[in-house]
Amino acid sequence: MKFKVILEPSDEGGYTAVVPALPGCISEGNTKEEALRNIEEAILLCLEPVEDDLDFAPNAELLEITLGLRYLALVRSSLSKHSAE
Repeated sequence: MKFKVILEPSDEGGYTAVVPALPGCISEGNTKEEALRNIEEAILLCLEPVEDDLDFAPNAELLEITLGLRYLALVRSSLSKHSAE
């Protein structure tokens, strides 16, 4: 499974790593390598099922959706604005 990671230098030193596809999945490290190792662990923790997430109503449906290009364009636009600043 592949994830895009945004790696940016922190004002205080070191690096912050963010996974846009997993809201709240953020980590940091003193070096790029450490930040990337830490974000790998954070990704695994974000994907780890929580017991409450596994309790569904008996009539629940499992659906699969595909995001449209409009959403992807919004994400690209948002990232472009940040890189221009």
